[in-house]
Amino acid sequence: MNKFFRKLRIQFIRKARKNKFWSVISSISKEKYAERISGSIIYGLLSSIAVNFFFRPGKVYSSGVTGLAQIVSALAETYAQLDVPIALVYYGLNIPLLIVAWYKIGNKFTIFTFITVSFSSLFIQFMPHVTLTNDPLVNTIFGGLMLGTGIGFALRNNVSSGGTDIVSILIRKKTGKQVGSISLIVNASIMLIAGMTFGWQYALYSMVALFISSRMTDVIFVKQKRMQAMIITSHPERVIKMIHKRLHRGVTIINGAEGAYNHEQKTILLTIITRAEFTDFKYIMKKADKSAFVSVSDNVNIIGRFVESD
Repeated sequence: MNKFFRKLRIQFIRKARKNKFWSVISSISKEKYAERISGSIIYGLLSSIAVNFFFRPGKVYSSGVTGLAQIVSALAETYAQLDVPIALVYYGLNIPLLIVAWYKIGNKFTIFTFITVSFSSLFIQFMPHVTLTNDPLVNTIFGGLMLGTGIGFALRNNVSSGGTDIVSILIRKKTGKQVGSISLIVNASIMLIAGMTFGWQYALYSMVALFISSRMTDVIFVKQKRMQAMIITSHPERVIKMIHKRLHRGVTIINGAEGAYNHEQKTILLTIITRAEFTDFKYIMKKADKSAFVSVSDNVNIIGRFVESD
């Protein structure tokens, strides 16, 4: 009997490994998937709090697909007296985009995005609807803070919230250009519909929420902010080795630098890091050369190839 079940198990594994979905799941297990799952959960939780605790009571509309789902649900209730759950509309709008993403963007991206969308839909559906205040401005501020924090944590953990992210990536893959105008068009449409249907004051509150959310996202998600470090050192080999090993960043070497005070020969090293890597960079410099002089410029613009770390 044991031999029979062992044989059956082996046959099942062999068949499963031929399946594309199984191979994707197996490869995901080798990555830092725990961080991505945590990013999905945090985004789902905070976005549901933003919608159910602040946006809905204040009649404020979110950005992206979440905002579109709010609009569809509100229109159905206002004009057709139908109670259409926001979570259901949100999920329905994302499903066709996820199908396209599976074939056009990548399997791992789609699976993690599907997990994020699922968590967000579940939390929005089952999170209780709590009215903390009827003041639309207070709801706008705190809703924007919650949503922006959730988006920031998702981006920090390499997780996409779906919706307009998928559309932007598809167009960028096709044209090679950044497509910030996509989210701008979607968000402008949301504000326009909200203003025409429910009153322009709510559209204006929604714009404020969008601004606060984007600022909060920038505070949390620092990976896209790039910094240039100029290092003046007497031990360039040690510094370069540790930067390569720990940060996987390239280094430009300028030899023959001379200090004006004691005319000591130095080497200047230039490297570009992200703000998220800055703590590791400081640790590296303490280990490699405590006496090195380091100057760091914040938010530098890059022309050329710069690889984002995972």
